[in-house]
Amino acid sequence: MSNHDIGVIGMGVMGKNLACNIVNHGYTVSVFNRSFNKTMKILFNEPIERLHPYLILKEFIHSLRKPRCIVMMIQSGAPVDELIHNLLSHVCVDDLIIDGGNSFYIDTIKRFNFLQKKSIHFLGVGISGGAEGALNGPSIMPGGTIAAYKLVAPIFKNISAKYNQEECVEHLGPDGSGHYVKMVHNGIEYSDMQLISETYSLLKNLIGMNNIDASNIFKHWNQGELCSYLIEITGNILCKKDIDGNFIIDVILDSASNKGTGTWTSKSGLDLHVPCSVITESVFARYLSSFKANRMIASTILSGPKISINNNFNREKFVEDIRQALYLGKIISYAQGFYLMKRASEYYSWNLSFSIIAKIFRAGCIIRANLLNDIAIAYSENKNLIDLLFAPIFRDIINKYHQSLRNVVSTAVSNGISVPVFSAALSYYDGYRTVNSSANLIQAQRDYFGSHTYHRVDKSGIFHTDWLDK
Repeated sequence: MSNHDIGVIGMGVMGKNLACNIVNHGYTVSVFNRSFNKTMKILFNEPIERLHPYLILKEFIHSLRKPRCIVMMIQSGAPVDELIHNLLSHVCVDDLIIDGGNSFYIDTIKRFNFLQKKSIHFLGVGISGGAEGALNGPSIMPGGTIAAYKLVAPIFKNISAKYNQEECVEHLGPDGSGHYVKMVHNGIEYSDMQLISETYSLLKNLIGMNNIDASNIFKHWNQGELCSYLIEITGNILCKKDIDGNFIIDVILDSASNKGTGTWTSKSGLDLHVPCSVITESVFARYLSSFKANRMIASTILSGPKISINNNFNREKFVEDIRQALYLGKIISYAQGFYLMKRASEYYSWNLSFSIIAKIFRAGCIIRANLLNDIAIAYSENKNLIDLLFAPIFRDIINKYHQSLRNVVSTAVSNGISVPVFSAALSYYDGYRTVNSSANLIQAQRDYFGSHTYHRVDKSGIFHTDWLDK
């Protein structure tokens, strides 16, 4: 019987890299994979010091010191439930099972409650940063009991990304809170990527920039307030060529895939009555991109304006407008995501700390950005902040940059260029600052056809009108 520190199940890219990350920090790791895949073959033939592969689940579990810590890095859904069932035949009271995949938070809550009754610790842990982050330091979002987190906290703190020597990991809250925060992270990621892709489209189609010039613009922007991982990699992507000398970006099919976490975020917004319009529109944009055949047909039979910029068009100013619009769009996207987490925290009694979440996002994860420093400051100064758009640290920027957002959207629309997320951001912004909206008519209509009643602005109480009474 061995005494290894932790076990990792699932030797895909993420699982293998996470296991190697743990080994690189001096821990002894047992690994197991359901099938004898390529990674396992390599590990048996070319052993890595302190990393021990096993072919039998029972032997893998018995190789771990008690209380055992077992990290599952497998596909979400039914495979997680099946593996938990198999583990229960071998684990003991007070052992810890960790789901490090992108599981749906409601499933995590159910699994937490199921295992708690059996006195087995369970953590639902969001891990962000992709393959590189898993190997070199991810952002880690654990949800579960504090007692369970303490069992693995030293390892998580050591392997996590660091921002100015601060670990990008912290216990977030009970049961499904960690996976929920990771889900919203991914929703923000969707909108961030779509905003950047719309920016690329505008630079290419309205400004007429070639790939090198656009690459240089993103690299320049990454030196300022837009500094972020996604801006950085965009600058690198746009100038990359293949072995034939072709820009790779120009030969990639414009059909974007998704793994569902953006959809989950949008659905949660609907369930909790939170208008995550920027995030949801980015999900819809991916769906529309996948209709490649339809779009090709539509381009031949549906008309629209031709791109036409007059001679007085100030391209330098418009590039700056795009930059400001992109930054404001990002602020609105983050504001919607954090407000959704705030509502979920209240609904599920998670007591989330949004300054901690912002700090965890600052390194390791895909949406890491300098902007998160200001978000962390905003919530540190006022933990009861209603909305990021109300934060003093953003007020001057928002009040200045909205005009650039208007200019970008109106120019794009007049030239027939689709900018769904820029448009959604502007519509949300204007809707949010409108004191008296047109929703009074909607409420009147609901009362007319369904007797749903309404409130009045001049009297207290609930009212109904007999609209057909002449």
